[in-house]
Amino acid sequence: MARPKCARFVRDFPNSTFFKPRGVPLCSLQEVVLTFDEFEALRLADLEGLYQEEAAAKMKVSRATFGRILTSAHGKVADGLINGRAIRIDGGNVKMVQRRTFECAECGHSWEVGFGIGRPGACPECGSQNVHRSDADRGQGRGGRGRGMGCRRGQRQSEAAGKETT
Repeated sequence: MARPKCARFVRDFPNSTFFKPRGVPLCSLQEVVLTFDEFEALRLADLEGLYQEEAAAKMKVSRATFGRILTSAHGKVADGLINGRAIRIDGGNVKMVQRRTFECAECGHSWEVGFGIGRPGACPECGSQNVHRSDADRGQGRGGRGRGMGCRRGQRQSEAAGKETT
């Protein structure tokens, strides 16, 4: 029995999931199915120009596995283009990368950063270090004001309530 495939991480699902030759009805075309992880591999390697090692880390797979996914994707796209088949993007064992949105207080630029990467040090547009999580993105996940009524570490709750302790 074959080992089950681990889920591959993808950033986004495509806006369009079907591509076909112009002027030919879809019902008369054969389909080639490109999985979401193959689509992501094409995006990372061919569109963003990442090396396979970097792209594999983003998808949380080994470099060799990434190479196999990319080779399969290239073959399917070539088959669709050369043989006039419809390309449908669907399926695969994938998980969405969770992302956080940051905003620059200086220029107003907003951008997304994946969880686990850390807080950005500066705005990618203007270089300002005055960056913060966007208002729409706050309150999700860890952090925020929970138990303890917003007290700072080391400060007792009775002091925060204005009561003196002796």
